Amino acid sequence: MSYKKIAITTSSFAKFDSKPINLLKENGFEIITNTLSREIKGNEIIEICSGCIGIVAGTEKYERDILFRLSGLKVISRCGVGMDNIDKTSANALGIEVVNTPFGPTLAVAELTVGLILNLLRKINQMDRDIRKGKWEKLMGNLLNKKKVGIIGLGRIGQKTAQLLNVFGVELGYYDIVEIETTAKRMGFNEILGWADIVVIHLSASKGEALIGKNEIDMLKYGSILINVSRGGVVSEQPLYEALKNCHIAGAALDVFEKEPYIGLFTQLDNVILTPHIGSYAKEARIEMETQSVINLLEKL
Repeated sequence: MSYKKIAITTSSFAKFDSKPINLLKENGFEIITNTLSREIKGNEIIEICSGCIGIVAGTEKYERDILFRLSGLKVISRCGVGMDNIDKTSANALGIEVVNTPFGPTLAVAELTVGLILNLLRKINQMDRDIRKGKWEKLMGNLLNKKKVGIIGLGRIGQKTAQLLNVFGVELGYYDIVEIETTAKRMGFNEILGWADIVVIHLSASKGEALIGKNEIDMLKYGSILINVSRGGVVSEQPLYEALKNCHIAGAALDVFEKEPYIGLFTQLDNVILTPHIGSYAKEARIEMETQSVINLLEKL
């Protein structure tokens, strides 16, 4: 085992700026990278990270059996916010510190959220597809102004989203397990589902059953839209598909899925925008997040 060996498991790390890589090299570390151009799994994690003292991690799953096979590992520095892909109980038992970059993607995810809302309301993607197929049809959209927007999860990203939406003259409500100082109205979970014209999900993780299953989807206001840029599994996909197909829900935008890469039924619908988990994929945010993940790693080591 090398005490100067670091694994970087995110496949696109330092693509836009070499600063985070240079920081590791300046501190004398040997760098092992993920060359598979995708999320690694199971034994692939062992192969890449074996003998490393630290890992700059993506969304791959560090479960108990994997962590126990990574002898000598001291720090997992998550390049991102969510840490639900890491068995923190096992990590603690093994003396492995786990850190993240909670501030890096905030603005990027919030701006993506607003962009998706505007896209759905004005049916931009749908008309773009129509024109490419030779169909010239002007579809009537809706204004964002004066809409009721319910944000589920008012952490850093939820609060930044609310701040950006304020300029559109919307009415804001939120549901969170804690009360937060904000101009948005705090509401009960079921209450906000039936109240909002636009439901935005900004939760950090989903444990066990989906937070929004068939019963909750049935509670959504007729003609509302739903945005999920949080975690796959927070929203149950099959009842959401049915609600979109029968137009109970006017539209949805999904950046995360129960299983990724996604190849399911939503691809058959025109009233859904699908993106491949790109919430933090703004160049400036990505550089900041990658740099901070390396700084966190170095500080802990």
